[in-house]
Amino acid sequence: MTASSPSGNWPGSADRQDALLRATALRLHNEARRAFGVAPLAWNDALAGEAEAYARSMAATGIYEHDQTPGRRKLMGENMWRGARGVYSYGVMIGVMVDESRMFRGGVFPAVSTTGQWHDVAHYTQIIWPTTTEVGCGLASSPTTDYFVCRYAPTGNKDGIALAPSVRVAERRD
Repeated sequence: MTASSPSGNWPGSADRQDALLRATALRLHNEARRAFGVAPLAWNDALAGEAEAYARSMAATGIYEHDQTPGRRKLMGENMWRGARGVYSYGVMIGVMVDESRMFRGGVFPAVSTTGQWHDVAHYTQIIWPTTTEVGCGLASSPTTDYFVCRYAPTGNKDGIALAPSVRVAERRD
């Protein structure tokens, strides 16, 4: 037990390397997209810079809400997460978003949740949105809280668009 840990059962600090962030984000996003049947995302450094800047803003103010900058929503989608500082891995942060897939059902957005609440699957649907091609994520911390943001282009979660997993049917050979 270290002097800064409340108990011997307290987890150690999560690894916070930039290369690990990029690798983990791409791997988990693209695994979810592969399972859904859509093309993988590419990393975008400009989106990552925007995501980190917004995470820094939330860390400085303590206000946890989607970026309200006029026009941002048309340019890039956004997923966010927050938790205790230094405890959670990038895999946990993104995994919470991907785990929303268990409440997803195919349909026309926003009617794509088994709960009837599109917000219950909004992180997941942005991750697997078929026309999204790029992602960038960033992290910033206050003294007590980590703020994690991913930005996506083109943006997803647009009303009236059908979302259904691709059905891969084996080619028949007669």
